[in-house]
Amino acid sequence: MQLLPEPVRRVAAWCAVVLLVAGVGYVGVRLCVEFRTAVTPVLLALLGTALLGPLHRRLVKARVHRSVAAGLTCVAVVGVVGGAVYIVVAALIETGDQIIASLRNAAGDLTSRFGAAGTSLDDLAANAKELLSRFGGTAASNVISGVSVVGEALAMAVLALFLVFFFLRDSHRAVDVIRALSPRGGADMVEAIARRAYEGVEGFMRGTTLIALIDAVCITVGLLVLDVPGAVGLGALVFVGAYIPYLGAFVSGAVAVLVALADRGVAIALWVLGVVLAVQVLEGHVLTPVIQSRTVQMHPAVVMLAITAGASVAGVLGMLLAVPLTAAAFGVVHELRGRYGAEGDGDG
Repeated sequence: MQLLPEPVRRVAAWCAVVLLVAGVGYVGVRLCVEFRTAVTPVLLALLGTALLGPLHRRLVKARVHRSVAAGLTCVAVVGVVGGAVYIVVAALIETGDQIIASLRNAAGDLTSRFGAAGTSLDDLAANAKELLSRFGGTAASNVISGVSVVGEALAMAVLALFLVFFFLRDSHRAVDVIRALSPRGGADMVEAIARRAYEGVEGFMRGTTLIALIDAVCITVGLLVLDVPGAVGLGALVFVGAYIPYLGAFVSGAVAVLVALADRGVAIALWVLGVVLAVQVLEGHVLTPVIQSRTVQMHPAVVMLAITAGASVAGVLGMLLAVPLTAAAFGVVHELRGRYGAEGDGDG
């Protein structure tokens, strides 16, 4: 190695570091995938703890016992999430037939204007229920595997809820546990890294929740003004979808436009589309820069790459977890850069 020029040795050293980190990361991801029934509840519980931590701390400051405060917090989140899911599902079921009918009407209009192309669309709309029934029959043949998947998801959700309770109740002991598990002489650095990673997740969850709430309120008000049915349920769908950046907003906005098209026609649907686009512009140019800059700020390209990588590894769940985990990684990198950068400047 001494025969090689200094720049070449530096490049080789960095390549070795990158390969080592990539290899460790790949093995870690594969292990998480293999043990996903245990890892997923822990990650979801960490996200829930980061989001619900401020409420729990306020209850504790109000002299509520830590266990009681953790229990009340978990009950509150179950009520909010369960109510939101019920509202969304009820609204979509109520307007499902209207959406199909509106699509058939739209296809009929296209038939009169564009002939054969419109006829094919009309046939597709007319056979929508038949296609759904065939799909349902195919899915019914795999009912055993489907029930097992649902059972696994419910078990992980219940486990995550219990873990949230314990994480909240014992959060004051987290630092002592981290320091006890740290290698000798590195407790301070491990604690600082853990704090920065958790602050990154907490900042992302707090900022995303605030942005989601503002988006949901604005779109709900717009839908109520336009007299679109199921406005509250659609607003709840917008709130839930905001936790998957970009993709969630697109899906929830598309559902709102379809519901408006089903009940109020093309003109109102266009107005709803305008409301959704206006809210997205407000989020992208005002809310996200102002709110997330105070918590954790990531370039949109990094967010999109994180979502894509998460989807390729774990589907929808991966998309949900990708961005907060990336925020945690950014926190760790910033902490390491601050420590080793400061040491390098001091040595110089």
